[in-house]
Amino acid sequence: MPQMGVSVAEGTVVAWRKQVGDWVAADESIGEVSTDKIDTEIPAPATGRVVEILVEVGTTVDVGVTLARNATDARPGEPHASESNGPRARAEAPLDAALPIAPPAPPAAPPSPSRPANRRYSPVVQRIAAEHDIDLDQVAGTGRDGRVRKQDVMAHVEKHRMPQPTAPESEEPVLHIESPYRPSAAGDPGDGPYTPPEGRPLSRMRAQIGAHMKRSQETAATCTTWIEVDVSRIEIARKQLDITALPLIARCVIGALVEYPLLNAWLEDAVHTVHEQVNLGIAVALGDDGLIVPVVRGAQDLSPEGLSRRIRDLARRARSRQLSPDDVHGATFTLTNPGQFGSMMATPVISQPQVAILDVEAITKRPVVVTDTFGQDAIAIRPMVILGLAWDHRALDGALAAKFLANVKRRVESYET
Repeated sequence: MPQMGVSVAEGTVVAWRKQVGDWVAADESIGEVSTDKIDTEIPAPATGRVVEILVEVGTTVDVGVTLARNATDARPGEPHASESNGPRARAEAPLDAALPIAPPAPPAAPPSPSRPANRRYSPVVQRIAAEHDIDLDQVAGTGRDGRVRKQDVMAHVEKHRMPQPTAPESEEPVLHIESPYRPSAAGDPGDGPYTPPEGRPLSRMRAQIGAHMKRSQETAATCTTWIEVDVSRIEIARKQLDITALPLIARCVIGALVEYPLLNAWLEDAVHTVHEQVNLGIAVALGDDGLIVPVVRGAQDLSPEGLSRRIRDLARRARSRQLSPDDVHGATFTLTNPGQFGSMMATPVISQPQVAILDVEAITKRPVVVTDTFGQDAIAIRPMVILGLAWDHRALDGALAAKFLANVKRRVESYET
């Protein structure tokens, strides 16, 4: 089972594309695995013939467990050992990334000139096709022997998608975590908690997310500190740059992380590893399937405009299931934005092995006390936001958490383009 993110401890075999006796080329997709981070196809690590499948479809195993083996000294066209009575000496290599293969398809009608017979589809391809009501026989496959890949289905979806009105830049993508709210059919935040249909089973991703969050609560000594921030200058800059508020706030958070690097860190087995580079995780909702946290790598080197482009690209690819394992690996600090739905305060769950996560709530206008240059107080209307920092008391103290938030507040309230 491959390692697909530092916090991923296990994965589930979803399907095998190859069976014992099948020939497999290096880097050819041999199956799929699912974790709480991502569903992904896995390439074969070496060319050879599959001689043993060790983990059945639907089985969850720890990272590092050998899933299957192939004979790397085999030759194409030669009979498999099971077909010969003679002795066999083979160099076998573990397929550290094997994934489920569907059972052989029933006999099909004679193929058309442009379609191979007995087409097989992975569970990921079948799921996406079902979600978008796609006839897979109408999708041209670009994989080996005309196999339809996930990329082919997504390209078909994009090609036949009905034109949608372009959302204004000010509408932030749905970037949130653990929010109980869903947009209504009209696109509004909705007027109450979302209730799933009775008897509805959890998806594999939802169940694994729950297990991961539960482990985090059992592992970390979680505390939460809030601070209220005036985002008047952020609102001005947002309009000048024609971007949303999130990348501007993210830029301020990154600056504070550089100044307080103990929060840009992992805690694993009592080892506190502080990172120089800020790999910023951004929580992205996937509807009923759960959520995923793709990573903006080297975020300390990006401008607000660069952060905006990167966040939007990751959110788009997350929702179209086009992320790679590298896209969700190695976050050192996470931002979550449930303010999309108007919430005012939350206590986010830390993503292990990180030591902190920042919650960005809704920006709302309300009356606050302001002081002028002469020291006189007055009541004024200001756009305000509450930032909530969930932090691990094993690695940090309350004073440091408060200083970090105060630094973010100072940067936001004094922001200049």
